[in-house]
Amino acid sequence: MTAPDGQPLDVLVVGAGPTGLAAALIAHDHGAHVRIVDRRPDAPRFSRAFLVQPRTLEVLRPHGVTDELLALGDSNPQVHLHLRRRCVPVDVGEIRLPDTAFPNFLLVRQADVEAVLRRALRGRGVEVEWETQCESFRAVDGVVCDVTHQGIRRHIAARFLVGCDGSTSTVRATAGISWDGSVYPHEILLADIELEGDVQTGVTHVAVHRDGLLFLLPLGETARWRVLTAQPPNRAQAQTDRQHLQKILDRADVHARITRIAWSERVRVQHRVASRYRCGPVFLAGDAAHAFSPAGGQGMNTGIQDSADLGWKLAFAARLRPDGDAALLRSYAEERRRAAQQVLLLTHVLFWAEAGRGRVPSLLRGAFSSTGAPLVPVLLRRRRLVAHAVRVLAQLRRHYRRGPLSVEGSGDSGVAAPAGERIPDEEVAVDGGRQRLHDLIATPAVHVLLHRDTQWGMPPAPDGRLRVHRIRSWSGTGIVIVRPDGYVGFRSGSDTQGAAEWLELVGASPARST
Repeated sequence: MTAPDGQPLDVLVVGAGPTGLAAALIAHDHGAHVRIVDRRPDAPRFSRAFLVQPRTLEVLRPHGVTDELLALGDSNPQVHLHLRRRCVPVDVGEIRLPDTAFPNFLLVRQADVEAVLRRALRGRGVEVEWETQCESFRAVDGVVCDVTHQGIRRHIAARFLVGCDGSTSTVRATAGISWDGSVYPHEILLADIELEGDVQTGVTHVAVHRDGLLFLLPLGETARWRVLTAQPPNRAQAQTDRQHLQKILDRADVHARITRIAWSERVRVQHRVASRYRCGPVFLAGDAAHAFSPAGGQGMNTGIQDSADLGWKLAFAARLRPDGDAALLRSYAEERRRAAQQVLLLTHVLFWAEAGRGRVPSLLRGAFSSTGAPLVPVLLRRRRLVAHAVRVLAQLRRHYRRGPLSVEGSGDSGVAAPAGERIPDEEVAVDGGRQRLHDLIATPAVHVLLHRDTQWGMPPAPDGRLRVHRIRSWSGTGIVIVRPDGYVGFRSGSDTQGAAEWLELVGASPARST
């Protein structure tokens, strides 16, 4: 089992989309030796996702890529909502979440996200091995994967294999994991188009009409505009695409004429979750583990958050005895499969409202397009309601309170976030002065947060996987341990022994450092 630098290979990632790239990056940054392969050639691919959530930015922040993502995207997108003959501007920037360094959604192309992650891996000496097809694998002292590159078959041995190879996953099929769910009676039509007419540039346009929604994003890759809309399958090709899109624009009273379609693609939409996320040393993540409708922009984000959960666990487990990693590795499937089921329900409801062909969703869309314009400003003034909806869409309310790594020790720590929940950002006092909490923990490690009077004798780990901080503004003798993905793993009022046992459980104890 060796990496390209001759070190033993801990993690082999199959698939170099956003999920696979994030998995490789996060595992590497927590000490794992990784390789990443992809059956596709190294060639530009059109983006299918365009939204990065605040929670996704939070989990990527410790890995040094968020500044570049923010520079490439729009963190204050302006939206024009087209409702019949009314155009309602919506300032998304006014909806700012208070307990995160990333208070807004980021509008950015999937291709740009992938490019940033590839550059980060390249800077760490990890290159994607393109045109390398995973044919099969077998569990032998870890896993041995049979791959083909330019017609030459070879074997790659690793401690763990992560299948991030999409909805047609070879890894999932070889593992014998069923792909539970079905296909929607819709296609998503994506197209890069040029428009002529009264459409403000640099703005995202959302047109609502009885038959569905049309999204116009200023993020085209071969033309100014990228359009997304759901439609029935098996329509005729390019000319009908243009006629169909023009008809929707006209029906929604978007006063523009399509002058050119530079590119178009139809994508069948599925709603599925794999029956298992793990088979021995083999794990699934991203579209290999779940498939959602595009409603709410959840797919790419859920995949990257899978990687944030799995990457550090594989890196830590690689330093444990095979019989000592059971709870750590079991927690991935327990946490993330439940999360996928919740996202599936959310996106199913949203897609029904957005594209459902039945009488009820059609009537609802028709009524909203006719009478909704005066209601939008009223709804946006309901700050608490809007903030709740945004936090759900941003996956900031996701929690693992029932997971095996979520432990409540004795006593009240005084910290509001219980074990299993994301720790919110706040200003805290530390030895160096006042600092934002998320700035303090923005490094790839397990972070022990000690209250002002807590007695603690355990040193930081010399390999950097454990960091200890004393929070002077938190009174008492409490202890909070934050996992590398930003969730509270352990919380207690004074239980230092329980904290040490939790660190031992996940392989972060200084005694385990090498």
